[in-house]
Parts: sequence; C-alpha cells; structure tokens
Amino acid sequence: MSELRLHRWLAGRLPELTSRLSEELQRQVPFYAGQPQAVLDGPLRQAIEANLRISLRVLQERRAFNAEERAEVIAWSALRAEQGVPLEAVLTAYLLAVELCWKALMEEARPDEAEELGALGLHLFGYLRSAAPAVTLAHVQRHGEQQEARRAMLEALLSGAPAGDLASGAGVPLAASYEVLVLRTAEGGNLTASQAALDAYAEARVLARFDGDTGTALLPVRADLRLDELMAGIVSSSEHPVTISAALAERTESVPAALREATEVAELVTRLGRPPGLYRMEDVLLEYQLARPGNALAQLAAKLDPLDERPELMDTLRVYVRNGHNRRQSALDLQVHRNTLDYRLRNIAALTGLDPSGAEGFRLLAAALTARALC
Repeated sequence: MSELRLHRWLAGRLPELTSRLSEELQRQVPFYAGQPQAVLDGPLRQAIEANLRISLRVLQERRAFNAEERAEVIAWSALRAEQGVPLEAVLTAYLLAVELCWKALMEEARPDEAEELGALGLHLFGYLRSAAPAVTLAHVQRHGEQQEARRAMLEALLSGAPAGDLASGAGVPLAASYEVLVLRTAEGGNLTASQAALDAYAEARVLARFDGDTGTALLPVRADLRLDELMAGIVSSSEHPVTISAALAERTESVPAALREATEVAELVTRLGRPPGLYRMEDVLLEYQLARPGNALAQLAAKLDPLDERPELMDTLRVYVRNGHNRRQSALDLQVHRNTLDYRLRNIAALTGLDPSGAEGFRLLAAALTARALC
C-alpha cells in the first residue's frame, strides 16, 4: 500500500528528522538555544529518537498508544523533568516533531497518495493527542515531588539540620551562604506572586514558603546579588505593599540565627509603623537596642508624658523628627507658619526639659518617640 511506502520512507529518514528537529529546537526555543552542544547531541538526541520511533510504530500499526508506549513516554519525560527541562520546552518539541514529519510527508507524497497522506496526518495528530497528556503528567508528578523535596530542604536549613542530601531531589544546589528574607504584606494580602519574582531573579534556585501575608525565603548569595532589584520585582508583582527584612547567613549552619535576626527586624519594623521597603539590622540598630527588656525604655518613653494633653505638640515633634529637624519642611508638612513651628518647639522644650533644636535634646526626643512606639 502507498501508506506503507510513505511510512517506510519516513522511517528511513529518522536520523535526518532527528537532526532537523534538534536544529529547530535550538533556533526556536530559548531553553534549548542556551544548552551546551554536548546536551543537544546527547540526552536531547536520545529523547528525540526514542519518541520518533514510538510515533513511527504507532503510525505503521494504525493504532493509538498502548500502556507500554505510554509508560515509555512518561519515563523519558520524567527524565527530562529531572534534568530541568521546562514543560513548555518539551511540549514545543513534540509539536515541532509532528510539524516536521507532516511537512516531510507532504513534500514526498505523490498526487495519487492524497488519501493515504491524510490518514497518516490523522495518526500523527492522534499520537500528539496521546503524548501531550503523558508528557504533562510526568512533569506535574516530578514537579510535585521536587516541590516536596524543596520544602524539606528549606525546613532543614531553617532548623539547622543537614540539607546536603536533600539538594539532589530538590533540584537546587546547596549554596555556601544565603540571604535569609522575611516577607510581609498588609493583612489580607497575598505574597504568592512573590515566588515568581524570586524564581526569576534567582534562576529558580530560591527556597521559599508563603502563608498568605507572610513568607520566608533563602536566596543563594552570588556576586551580582542586588536585593534592591529583587525588591522592585516583588513590589511590582504584588497588589499590596511589601516589607522585606534580610539577614546574611555566611554559612548554612548560620541560617537559623539569620532567620531569628530577620524575624526580629520584621517585627520591629511593624511595631514602629515603618513604610514598606527593605530593612536590615543596621537600619534599626538604635530601635532594636531600645526594644530590649528593661526599665530604660519606659523611662525614656515617659519623657514625652507632658505632651499627652497637647496633641498638636506631639504631632509637631513627630514631623520635626521625621524631617531630621528641617524646620522649613516640617512647617510645610504641618501647614503652619515657621513662627508657629518655632513657638511649638519652644513649648516642647519647656514641657519636657529637652530642647529639640539642640543636638542632644533632638537625639533624646527622637529616641523617646521610638520608645513610645515600642512600649
């Protein structure tokens, strides 16, 4: 039959089709374009040849996938998933394979083979209809297993347990050092979209967990690491303002201590009502020390008790401290005349015994405001 001739012709060009498909994948799919030649000539070519042989066998026998062939496709796809090949790249390879075979058949077929050509086309698309779900299943299963391994690796690192043996199953190499990030957003917000921003910035090597409006992430330290750029990516991906506190773990054994530090900074920033942004311990050193248990905090906060009955003076002091004792800007923010501002500052000095216009008085009043926020 003519169909057998076309099938034999197609089977005889298996090496040529394999080479052509490899070239097209390099040209059209970014993932494959970035792979070394050894990968393209080795694992990729083996996978292409194996799947083309299955498709040709199905075509020759004019039937659908059987269980054994489906299992073989799943096995090949699971292997590609383990090697880090994204699902979209694998599915594109199948689509291109069918396209190349169909084009080759159309170029070879004689006018009197139209009916047989149509039958082969239907079998090709039938093969694709069977293969695509099998490929997707393999990747989904592997992704689920990998996500579980990543969670286990993250928990091990955060608790200080050995994590080296978990790295292989997680598909993430164990880094020498990490930036430990604690992420928070407004109550009712969601940080799920932050995972995509983290993966894009860290080439999917980040370990993270998110629970609604809070999250924890371990970001491998690298020479070109810029947390401000990462912050921008996370902010743009979130519908709500995001605050990130960061602490460096110079060794994997230091991750638990870095987590404690980042968590304390996050809690302190929240208590102080600081605006969204990126914070480290050095950004809140004074506030951190003030927040330590002891009588000094309460005594410092009590310095402002005389202003409790004068809310306009308390507001003036907050704005004045926020502006770094800039009188002009403070007057603008308060929408008062400079003389009014100076009058209020003199009243603050008279009531508290601390002159906000002097260096020592300003420092203590600013610290007292912080103490009030922490009490």
